[in-house]
Amino acid sequence: MFRKISAIILLVADAPKLISFYRDVLELEVKQESEDWIELSTKEGSTVLALYPKRDKKKPSNIKQALDDGRNTLIGFNVSDLDSVCKELENKGVSFFKRPAEESFGKHAIIEDPEGNLISIAEMKLKDEYTQISYYHGFAPE
Repeated sequence: MFRKISAIILLVADAPKLISFYRDVLELEVKQESEDWIELSTKEGSTVLALYPKRDKKKPSNIKQALDDGRNTLIGFNVSDLDSVCKELENKGVSFFKRPAEESFGKHAIIEDPEGNLISIAEMKLKDEYTQISYYHGFAPE
């Protein structure tokens, strides 16, 4: 079902301050950056640390409600077929925080564990999914 832990996602109040800390103090490399998302990793890491800014109180959202409830971290998993994984999870009675949806990077859903911790599940577009990993000495499709 799950192929690997792909991301640890922190929902942060002061993104610029945390970007500076992780990039400049801990010397993680910026892997990808956009207006509302930044991914950092070690030089040899295949799992990323993603920083996602908390939303302004004037823009309520489901994520905002989760933040108000004290949830600040998500575990991220990559899957090869999000629709079938979500169907299987639904059949097992798993609670969905965010139903599957198309995103710029692929398909995405968020589920909750029994204590309400959020778990991100993504089916990445092919160009994002197949990348070289540090311990694999060969070729991977681009």
